[in-house]
Amino acid sequence: MITISIDPIAFHIGSMIIRWYGIIVALSVAALIVWVWRQIRRKWAELPKAPEITVIVPAILSGIVVSKLFHVIDRWDYYSQNPGEVFSGGGLSIYGAVIGTSLFFLIYSKVRRSQFGFFADLAAPGIILAQAIGRIGCTINGCCYGKPALEWLPWSIVYTHPDSYAPLGVALYPAQVYEIIFCLIGFAILLKLRGRLKPDGTLFLVYLTSYSAWRVGIDFLREGTPFVLGLHQAQFVAIIVLAITIPILALRTWRSRQQAKLGVEEVDG
Repeated sequence: MITISIDPIAFHIGSMIIRWYGIIVALSVAALIVWVWRQIRRKWAELPKAPEITVIVPAILSGIVVSKLFHVIDRWDYYSQNPGEVFSGGGLSIYGAVIGTSLFFLIYSKVRRSQFGFFADLAAPGIILAQAIGRIGCTINGCCYGKPALEWLPWSIVYTHPDSYAPLGVALYPAQVYEIIFCLIGFAILLKLRGRLKPDGTLFLVYLTSYSAWRVGIDFLREGTPFVLGLHQAQFVAIIVLAITIPILALRTWRSRQQAKLGVEEVDG
């Protein structure tokens, strides 16, 4: 059993409370921006067209808006009674941020006729790395906590600080830590797969599919509000995402094998 007694409040500015969660989430966003910028500079000669770097800002804002929207829908009982909290900086859904940013870039690529897949593949490892950093903030904050753990589990976590969002003195599954580990492993795998998957956008699809599958599973160990059929909101959305991405990946894999087969036949001929 691991005890977490860290004060989740970093400091105060007047009456404003600054939590470690907000600081670490800001660091995760900064890490993503730095990652994308470095990848763009590294791949400059291969870019389909000169990138519009300023588009990163509205993309991140779109992610924040959808992230908050997901959280408000999920916790509507609370926000309907506290409407002012809708505009607070807390209560963000990581999955909502991923979906919001992805949708923005997808729409933007259609309007501007840019290569969504190429840039999505560049960003994919950075996205999952940023998620790992963000979950450190969740671990300190006590949000996104797991259900009560089995008594024999040696690595369950117990929160003791009164400002934590998790229930105090209860041994919980370390759901946030599990996700940090998953994201770091995913980061390493995506780095290994870079440049090996065609056409452009396939690496991002692998990321989106694997993370969606993960959320379906991990949320059975997390506390949350039942959304549809007893599933959490993230699980329901993840299943929809999987229903879209798995057929696309299967079709791309089949096409890739067919093209490779045709290539071999042409060489033999």
